Amino acid sequence: MPPLTEHIVMRDLDIPNIGDFEVYLQHGGYESLRVALKEKTPADIVQMVKDAGLRGRGGAGFPTGVKWSFLPKGVYPRYLLCNADESEPGTFNNHQIIDKNPHQLIEGIAISAYAIECHTAYIYIRGEFAHGARTLERAIEAAYAKGFLGKDILGTGYDLDIFVHRGAGAYICGEETALMESLEGKIGQPRLKPPFPAVAGLYAKPTIINNVETLTNVPRIIEKGVAWYRSFGTEKSPGTKAFSLSGHVNKPGNYELPFGRTLRELIYDPAYGAGMRGDRKVKIIIPGGASAPWLTEQHLDITLDYEGVAAAGSMLGSGAVIVLDETTSAVETAYKMDEFFKHESCGKCTPCREGTTWLVRVLHRMHEGHGRASDIPTLHDIYNQMAGNCFCLLGESAVMPIKSALRLFPHEFEATIGAAPAPTNGKMAIPLMPARH
Repeated sequence: MPPLTEHIVMRDLDIPNIGDFEVYLQHGGYESLRVALKEKTPADIVQMVKDAGLRGRGGAGFPTGVKWSFLPKGVYPRYLLCNADESEPGTFNNHQIIDKNPHQLIEGIAISAYAIECHTAYIYIRGEFAHGARTLERAIEAAYAKGFLGKDILGTGYDLDIFVHRGAGAYICGEETALMESLEGKIGQPRLKPPFPAVAGLYAKPTIINNVETLTNVPRIIEKGVAWYRSFGTEKSPGTKAFSLSGHVNKPGNYELPFGRTLRELIYDPAYGAGMRGDRKVKIIIPGGASAPWLTEQHLDITLDYEGVAAAGSMLGSGAVIVLDETTSAVETAYKMDEFFKHESCGKCTPCREGTTWLVRVLHRMHEGHGRASDIPTLHDIYNQMAGNCFCLLGESAVMPIKSALRLFPHEFEATIGAAPAPTNGKMAIPLMPARH
């Protein structure tokens, strides 16, 4: 199928200096905000977003308008939080939206805040995105100066303040309740739910948390209408998705496709990934960031939408598609991914804190050529004790790489047992600990 010609979230990137306020305004920017504030009620906008079928792009895919409608009636103040933490390995689409066209995000936040009757919004941005944070701050300052933020926006009587808050580089703060804890100045650890944020969120007040890409869709829905928006994608997954394609492809990058296109198209179409480097075979496809179950070349023709990827046994997640070729070691891949999850575990619950540590220790030993016959049953034992027993989804995410690797490539783990030790400069990589039973 031909590439997408009209983009939603990756729009206008070919226009020089589109990130500047005046350039954005000249190309129709903030017109959707004007229409929303002057011609529509908050309830109208919530209904439009519901009818458009916009689903959260942060990973869960929950219907955005439905989420907004969970706010308890008559309880104020309310808060809107934009989750720009983007720490999932392989994900970088939010980064491009913020760096290249920040005003479309600010406009999306302003319309969404009006829709949920909120007057204070926060953009929680990953600490390492210093350039992105400064870009957003400059854009927000320009919007204030031109009367598109602050008091009595466009003479409508609606007030809104937006603040940028930089995190400190903790993956766990991408989880919505840990994000709120961090924003309140506490240790970034997840909260017990219920209550859910819509009922008791930031400062114990009703709070909506949406991803950057989710909010960036809102101005286009207002501008073009529900029918136009639903002309993209599928019935259950309307619209488009910005996929972050990385790994052993010829053209890694962000590509916006309508939901319903295939993995094969994303990877092999010259307009997107342009095939595998060196014409090697696909071995591992991770369709939704490091926390998604792995797929293989047998899944190249599945559709890239929430239902299609779920039917294949994985999840679309953040849209981070990592493609690895036949030269990749499944053992090493699982080891490196679980090393990340071990480092990022907040330590709040024992199954995650101890489980990730043991996964990495055993995988490190196997990767270094010191595998033992008891290691494979031990790995199964560890991830079975973690699955369903962790306080939040980080522990569940850490299970996915090792569970997928053992299911798809058991022979590679078996090959590490009794293998020749890798060079260690005379030192063991880790102590040879007794296996757990």
